[in-house]
Amino acid sequence: MSSNRRVAKYKVERDVLDEQRVEDVAQRFTFSDTRPLSERLKESLRCTVPKLKRIALGNLPLLYWLPKYSIWDYGMSDLISGISVGIMHLPQSMAYALLASVPLVFGLYSSLYPALVYLIFGTSRHISIGTFTVLSIMLGSVTERLAPDSDFLIGNGTNFAAEVNITARDSYRIQVAAATTVLGGLIQLALGLVKFGFVGTYLSEPLVRAYTTAAAAHAVVAQLKYVFGLPSKRFSGPLSLVYTLVDVCYLLPKTKIPTLLTSAVAMVFLITAKELNSCLSTKLPAPLPVELITIVGATLISTYCNLQGNYSISVVGEIPVGLSPPRLPNVSIFGEVIGDAFALAIVGYAISISLGKTFALKHGYKVDSNQELVALGLSNTVGGFFQCFSVCSSMSRSLIQESTGGKTQIAGMFSAVIVLVTILKLGPLFQELPKAALSAIVLVNLKSMFKQYIDIPTLWRSNKVDLVVWLVTWVSTLLFNLDLGLAASITFALLTVIFRTQTPTYSALGHVPGTELYLEMETHREVRDVPGITIFRSSSTIYFANAELYLEALKEKSGLDISKMIVYKRRQEAKQRRRERRAERRAKRELRRQKAAEKMAGETVFSVENDAELWTDTCMDEEGAQRDQNGLADRENGTVFVIPTPRTPDGQCRWEYLKGGDPDCGTLGSVSELQDGDTTTMGSSSEDTLSRDLERMSLGSLGKWTWDIHSIILDLSTTNFIDTVAIKTLTNIFKGFREFDVNVYIAGCQTPVVEGMELGGFFTETITKGRLFPTVHDAVLYCLGYQGAPLAYDHEYSMERQHSTKL
Repeated sequence: MSSNRRVAKYKVERDVLDEQRVEDVAQRFTFSDTRPLSERLKESLRCTVPKLKRIALGNLPLLYWLPKYSIWDYGMSDLISGISVGIMHLPQSMAYALLASVPLVFGLYSSLYPALVYLIFGTSRHISIGTFTVLSIMLGSVTERLAPDSDFLIGNGTNFAAEVNITARDSYRIQVAAATTVLGGLIQLALGLVKFGFVGTYLSEPLVRAYTTAAAAHAVVAQLKYVFGLPSKRFSGPLSLVYTLVDVCYLLPKTKIPTLLTSAVAMVFLITAKELNSCLSTKLPAPLPVELITIVGATLISTYCNLQGNYSISVVGEIPVGLSPPRLPNVSIFGEVIGDAFALAIVGYAISISLGKTFALKHGYKVDSNQELVALGLSNTVGGFFQCFSVCSSMSRSLIQESTGGKTQIAGMFSAVIVLVTILKLGPLFQELPKAALSAIVLVNLKSMFKQYIDIPTLWRSNKVDLVVWLVTWVSTLLFNLDLGLAASITFALLTVIFRTQTPTYSALGHVPGTELYLEMETHREVRDVPGITIFRSSSTIYFANAELYLEALKEKSGLDISKMIVYKRRQEAKQRRRERRAERRAKRELRRQKAAEKMAGETVFSVENDAELWTDTCMDEEGAQRDQNGLADRENGTVFVIPTPRTPDGQCRWEYLKGGDPDCGTLGSVSELQDGDTTTMGSSSEDTLSRDLERMSLGSLGKWTWDIHSIILDLSTTNFIDTVAIKTLTNIFKGFREFDVNVYIAGCQTPVVEGMELGGFFTETITKGRLFPTVHDAVLYCLGYQGAPLAYDHEYSMERQHSTKL
């Protein structure tokens, strides 16, 4: 099939462009082209009718879609979907109230008020707002930590009875749950108003799935006391799961067999019915309400068989009729639950926005992440005043709402009506419902979360870093509880991102013959290097955390350790300056001696080495003399010869010196090799002459390093921002390599990076925008043309001298 594929070709001929020419051609906006801050501030504060309308529709999405609502097109679908979801709300809200450790009626409240608030402010058409397993578990750990049974034991004189004041305990737990919910809602509302909707993106999919899987384990352990009918207490804090599990195992001999049988029968029925639902989903107009059937059947059996009286099976007890009035939360609790509230806010939002975006992508509409945060915040804040506990979208109910034909948020209103009718009229009918049946509903509904363990082999094959994040999240959530586990998981996930950006992949690029492409030489067989040019690229952006590593990798790929080379060069320069100063002093001393003797009129040649011992006493200190004598004894051909020349017209006698020796010694002769002649004239300006000579010194002349590259191209196409540390690093790279006649160029800079360089003072008289090129290909062509290299070389690739490319 690939052999028959038609290959498209293109041909481009243009001049080689650097950054300055690109800006001239493309006319990049400058800072002066942007409007002043004062004008932008006035524009943002200006009030116009279109702007008011846009703000109103953005903050109240109901005003946008409700006028367009068609009863004929959407009414019946939303009605059927709402009734189906409402029927699911009843058993789930009561079961999840057990997880939150509050009376069951408050689970029904949590499925009523938040759903109505979300109808007004929410932007997703398919998610079902209400109770959710994970949030209920998280809230239950808070309520039982602040209101444990041990604080509400009924006293009898000096002895405590084994009974708990359930009324007082539940009353305080409701206050804790409501205060935590209100505080979590305010956090969500504040984040939404300041446009922090992106905060949910820090919870990656592996993290969320591992977190919910571990939370499911907490839910299972929390329900064991209802399944076995045990008087187990619930622990809080780190290792609470382990302590609770140990306590349950210790109490297993006290298991109530009737309660265990009730749980087992309910679970078998639920699993069987759900499997039948899945098999018959294509033939049924709507899924069977198996949870509702379960609680109705369990209530009837419990009522007529008197399970509580005959077999001591625990039932839910009294369910109040009617709605409770709103109450202000107990603000004194805020300080104790602020961490838990923040965790509830973030987790609830992450679950809701992920579900909302999934359905929006499937059905072709947009979900505003910031508005979703505001909607959830208002749902929890308003719900908290009515003693609701924290809510978010439920995956199971949302799937039912979407699969049964729900089109808009009106389906949520119909489901709220079902819950309202139950609260007002049907609540007392469920007073004999066994708690074991509700526990069975919770455990069976966790099946989808336990299926997420299949992520482990999948991630092992696809991405091991995500697998590590999954495992660390799972373990930390199990051991450190839900709040600390979430904090540890997010911290570790962010550390993996930092680690991967700090240690990216560094590559030397080569040319693909016959194209303008440059790919990694380590991973492609047919890629060839460009003679005399090193092309270097990092897979990550350059910033303070990896700037030093970037420099080290560049040294390795280019084969030039400029740090060591510069240190070596500085040492050689300092060593030579000391030797030249000693030689100059010796020459001047000898000149004075010759003038005093007036024997040699400019024709005598004498050897400095032969009279070294004489000069040492007058020209050098003791330490310098020792170094000079050791050097002269160790080297051959290391003599400095000073040759007088005829007097100049101004009557001054000048001297020429020439020193032999091998280059590795770093002697004066190695300096003279760089000059046009073999001698250096030394007179009154000898210090300036020596300084200029040393500036022209190269390590190649010292014989320590050799290299065959003349240019280095830094491919910064992967860099999306640049900080001051990176700018300093790039500046040092330019300066360091320039000392050894290696030119450095940059290719592929994005506009924000160029602007950052401008603001950071990167460009100077020596480092101009002529060193920046839009592509690696432009930079290569410029380097070859600048060095006068042949523009046609091996690998079947040719480039024209006019610096134009034909593709």
